[in-house]
Amino acid sequence: MNDNEAILKIDYNEIPVTDMAAAKAFYAGAFGWDFIDFGPTYAAFENAGLDGGLRLEDAAFGTGCLIILKAKDILAAEVRVTEAGGTVIRREDFPGGRRFHFTDPSGNELAIWSPNGKYDPQAANDPDA
Repeated sequence: MNDNEAILKIDYNEIPVTDMAAAKAFYAGAFGWDFIDFGPTYAAFENAGLDGGLRLEDAAFGTGCLIILKAKDILAAEVRVTEAGGTVIRREDFPGGRRFHFTDPSGNELAIWSPNGKYDPQAANDPDA
């Protein structure tokens, strides 16, 4: 197995929230987490044992927390996911890189991110591209 085919490992966990201030107050009070704000819709958490963040959503996120794996070669990872039976449902760029979301055969939503490169803007909006 070469470096681009390395086994992907859980790297990050996002918790979708509908009220950022209330969520930050809850997690700080209940667990002692600290936060780094990245605008009004995202706050990374610290002191939680695993890196992650709170992501503001308009409504409750149906599958709960979002487990995110890290890939050096995100395109190869996407091929592996689809060949194994996963379905890509979204691609996006963000200030630290890019990622795609997918569902497994049971309907669980996960994501894979990479700090390497950006998606073609047209492909990022078309899961079938």
